[in-house]
Amino acid sequence: MKNRFIKKADKPKKKRQVIPLRLNILFFVIFILFSALILRLGVVQIVQGETYKRQLEETDDVSVTKNVPRGVIYDRNYNLLVGNSAVKSITYARSQKTQATEMIAVAKKLDKLVAITPEKLTERDLQDYWILINEKESLARLSKADRNLDGGKVYKKQIAGVTQADLDSLTEDDKRIATIYKKMTAGYALSQVAIKSKGVTDEEIARVSENLESLPGVDTTTDWNRFYTYDETLRSILGSVSTEKQGIPSDKVDYYLAQGYSRNDRVGRSYLEAQYESVLAGQKSKSNSVLDSSGNIIETVEKYEGSKGKDLVLSVDVEFQKKIEEILRKNMDINKGYSGTDLFDRAFVVATDPYSGQVLALAGQKFDGKGGFEDFSLGNFTTAYNMGSAVKGATVLGGIMDGAISENQTFFDQPIKFKGTKAKSSWFNRSGEGGRTLDPVGALEISSNSYMYQVSMKMAGAKYVPDGPFRASPETFDTMRYYYNQFGLGVKTGIDLPGEQIGYKGPDDTVGKILDFAIGQYDSYTPLQLAQYGGTIANGGYRIEPTMLKEIRDPSTNGDAVGKVATEVEPKVLNRIGASSSAIKEVQEGFYAVTHGGNGTGRHYFNDLGVEVAGKTGTAEAFYDGPKKDSAMTEVWNTTFVGYAPAEKPEISISVVVPWGYRKYGGTDSKINLKISEEVFKAYFDLKKERAEAGKDTSKVDQPINNKAAAAAAQAKLND
Repeated sequence: MKNRFIKKADKPKKKRQVIPLRLNILFFVIFILFSALILRLGVVQIVQGETYKRQLEETDDVSVTKNVPRGVIYDRNYNLLVGNSAVKSITYARSQKTQATEMIAVAKKLDKLVAITPEKLTERDLQDYWILINEKESLARLSKADRNLDGGKVYKKQIAGVTQADLDSLTEDDKRIATIYKKMTAGYALSQVAIKSKGVTDEEIARVSENLESLPGVDTTTDWNRFYTYDETLRSILGSVSTEKQGIPSDKVDYYLAQGYSRNDRVGRSYLEAQYESVLAGQKSKSNSVLDSSGNIIETVEKYEGSKGKDLVLSVDVEFQKKIEEILRKNMDINKGYSGTDLFDRAFVVATDPYSGQVLALAGQKFDGKGGFEDFSLGNFTTAYNMGSAVKGATVLGGIMDGAISENQTFFDQPIKFKGTKAKSSWFNRSGEGGRTLDPVGALEISSNSYMYQVSMKMAGAKYVPDGPFRASPETFDTMRYYYNQFGLGVKTGIDLPGEQIGYKGPDDTVGKILDFAIGQYDSYTPLQLAQYGGTIANGGYRIEPTMLKEIRDPSTNGDAVGKVATEVEPKVLNRIGASSSAIKEVQEGFYAVTHGGNGTGRHYFNDLGVEVAGKTGTAEAFYDGPKKDSAMTEVWNTTFVGYAPAEKPEISISVVVPWGYRKYGGTDSKINLKISEEVFKAYFDLKKERAEAGKDTSKVDQPINNKAAAAAAQAKLND
């Protein structure tokens, strides 16, 4: 019997899902990593967020500076001497990451928009350019070993591989583009350089402006150039300004960089432009340039528009200066007509206000070797000469200050003869028959050498015995120089111009040479030092520092009148000589006697001026040391004059120096020193009279620029 019970089949069991252990481990690791990442992001954002934000700003927000126009320069009567002429300019500023290939691309576009004259490119300039436009071919020429060298070495190999045929293949278009590229690389990153700043037309400005979006780094702006209203007048004294290409002088790089300048900034290179750079330069404009991730400038925002440099008002009277230059040229031509003047080539005049030290004129002229003249105003403080008898006032007062002689001291003028030497005498008493007793006034009037010799012997503590020995300490030179220095002779005057020379000391090898020292024929001095000495006598014994600057003014606001006074230059007394007023008065009387006394060496001049002049003439035996080297040490005469007027209350003090005026043997004295001096005084007082009659007033609050027409003509000449 079959089993009624049939066994049912078992139902299949459901499988239980089990996550493998390895997968759990993986999930756990991922969890840990995400946790660490979240933690790190929190630290960066919360803890270090500000630090990274500052770093980001430093990277993306860069400060850029631009130059502003320099201050201008006026003379004391507000005639514009040096001005700025605005010029349209197309500039370029590369970023810190700009590649050479991008610059070449910009240069090619600019070449189509702007007319560029190819500059004289060096072979290296052309080689660099050829490599840039033929980079693949240049690299292909290198061996595999060469291509694996360091970057700089690879480039040297590339340069060496450029052939003359490669350079000859460059077209005129290539040379123009190479010129633009060279200008673009002249500046530093984010500093503007001029691609074209001369002869830029309105059409070029318009074309470039329309395409600025496709010319990264290019901009259109206004630049400036210096113009000089009076051409060569005071040209060397005014100095010069560097071009953008020249930039800051190599010998002053560290100084200017420390002051915030860029290497391609335009700065004063010489004399007044350099001396007052900090005043004239102004404050640069500042802007922030926002850079993208590639370092390209995408936006520029001005932070500070900058301020134009302040203006200088010089103490010089340009009309007076020009008249003196004409006086010098005329008399130099006349002097050349006399015998023995073949070595004569220069003459100088310094005119100052003896109470303020303001330089009214600083004139020097020199033959240029081509039948004309050149400005040599610099020679007034950079060259030195024996001044002769003009310095005898310092000898007299030096003797009095030393206590070697008394006021009103008298000496008998006689030839001075020491054992084994030739007699030394006054010009009027060679034989000794013209002997006479002289006090300081009489000695200065007639220019007695013998009197000065005896003063120096007293200072040396020596007793004169005819034809006997001369015994004195060499320290006498130091003593005499100490007193001369008090007048400005043999020391720097302190003028506000670089490069001042102090002159040359004669060797202290023979004590008898103190006699030559006493008559101005031993140590040499500059014309400016002679002027300071004369001014010290004129004002009663105060050595005043000479200055070329009268005042500093804020920039003009309308171009018609000068700006407001910012700084007035006050007189600076360097020292008061150690002599009594009565002793100084005695020398002043001696100077007056030179031009008014019956035996005065300048009595035939200065009589028709309408004012009384006091002064001292000078003639010095000297040795030629000028540019004609084959005539070195030839014996010549220097002629000089130092004086002031009016004699009672001086307004002007002058020195006139004519070196190597004529040969000692075979030459003729034309009295050029006195003729120039007379004409200089006449020019000064004639100008003063003309201005008074014309009612010219230079003390107005809104002082107009007096020579606008002349300045405009000079500016137009520059722009032509």
